Amino acid sequence: MSTRMNITLSDDLSREIDRAAMESETNKSEILRKALTLYLAMYEGKKRGRKVGLVDPETQKLETEIIGL
Repeated sequence: MSTRMNITLSDDLSREIDRAAMESETNKSEILRKALTLYLAMYEGKKRGRKVGLVDPETQKLETEIIGL
């Protein structure tokens, strides 16, 4: 089963999602599904005291910590 949702996005965010969809050859709905899945994984990780961020693939060092979730 699936649920349809209506959301309001700023024009800037909508344009960024359009750009990402075009570059990744997908659509807005798929990007938003992936974004929500990622958010939920980050939320659960933070509850367990994990850090969320971007890791340099060569050094395996945390380059950017994402805060404010």
